[in-house]
Amino acid sequence: MHKLVLIDNNGREYIVKDPQRFYNHLSNFHCSDKKGDHSIHEENGTYFTVTEDLFQKVENFVLHFNS
Repeated sequence: MHKLVLIDNNGREYIVKDPQRFYNHLSNFHCSDKKGDHSIHEENGTYFTVTEDLFQKVENFVLHFNS
């Protein structure tokens, strides 16, 4: 089973429990034209700047590894 592991703004690893929900939220609230808008997303006390790289990593995981 694959896990989506991200590094938060403080350099800590965070395992995303529901990658599809996370992706949907980023798409709806933190992106413009399928690109991260550099806003801050808070998830269970961790903070992520939604960059193009972060969004692409989440999107690639959901499309290829989410089961």
